[in-house]
Amino acid sequence: MKLGGYILKTLWGHRARTMLTVAGSAVALFVFCFIQSIQEGMNDLKQRQEARGSLIVFQANKFCPATSHLPQDYDRQIAKFANVKDVVPIQVFTNNCRASLDIVVFYGVPPKKLRTARDFEFVSGNWTEFETHQDAAIVGRAVAARRGIKVGDKFSIGDLSVNVAGIYRSDNPAEENYIYSHLEFLQRRQGVNLVGTVTQLEVILNPGTDPAVTSAAIDERFRGGPVETNTRSKGVFQAKSLGDLSQLIEMAHYLGLACVGLVLALVATTTLMSVEDRIQEHAVLRTLGFSGFKVFGLVLAESTLLSFAGGLLGVGTALITLKVSSLSVGAEAVTVAFIPSFHLAWVGMLLAFATGVCAGIIPAGYASRTEIVPALRNV
Repeated sequence: MKLGGYILKTLWGHRARTMLTVAGSAVALFVFCFIQSIQEGMNDLKQRQEARGSLIVFQANKFCPATSHLPQDYDRQIAKFANVKDVVPIQVFTNNCRASLDIVVFYGVPPKKLRTARDFEFVSGNWTEFETHQDAAIVGRAVAARRGIKVGDKFSIGDLSVNVAGIYRSDNPAEENYIYSHLEFLQRRQGVNLVGTVTQLEVILNPGTDPAVTSAAIDERFRGGPVETNTRSKGVFQAKSLGDLSQLIEMAHYLGLACVGLVLALVATTTLMSVEDRIQEHAVLRTLGFSGFKVFGLVLAESTLLSFAGGLLGVGTALITLKVSSLSVGAEAVTVAFIPSFHLAWVGMLLAFATGVCAGIIPAGYASRTEIVPALRNV
């Protein structure tokens, strides 16, 4: 405890330098957590869709949902395939096919199909209100938070307007970034008549079914039909839709590592400056009986405490910001949520601790090898 008090007094004695170092570390780890949270979202999305075992049937050689038009009666034909549990026709409308931090995605789905295909829990509003009104929609909690939407509001984007019948939450963070409306309502929206066609078909398979075999069979069935199809597992389909965005996220991972390097350099520089300023003080400690190892431990504890304090501030602020803002990024009507997980908090704090230890090794070694007589000559 006495040594702990000594370390705190030492850091407080140079409070400006200490606060600037903690602030710099906090900013770097804040950026690291933001970058890693989108990677957490990508991993969560892939794992959930792989576990679900569903397929997406899309028009061949099309990319943006606005350009895909499949005959709706394909659903009845696909439903006859072996091991197909259900087929959900989906009409997609989005305000932006490109990568965006504020993408709004409408999924038009028959209410009865939606009820069995998705697992929702209403935060406010109710299912009956949605099911009985053609122009009604249920809104994901994340979208509602970003856009300030409440039950009973009329929400408009472009030429599309819906009445909000409910706000839902889901165990899948990405799912909370969608707005669900009636299929026919989207097909007949102002200035458009898409009755008889859908953007895509979601095929829900029976457990144990091989997705690759069923995908190949569906595409072969419609190879000579009016519209050729491209069928993939939902996870693969979403990964391809997010292809360019995924590459950017992977590149951003290196930026996160650079932030860790910045913390390392910042804390090491501050600790070394502190050691050089206190050469005589360390010599006095050695004279009083402190071993070189104990001096080494004192300096190492200072650097670790600096980095850990920066990590606590940066990681904590990042997690709170991510939780409150409900951020997501999307492309081609597929969204990825920024996930502030406990795993992310643990990794961030572990890095802060490890960086502090690594940053203090060289300055601590320098301090522990201080020669007493030469150092005391300048007292």
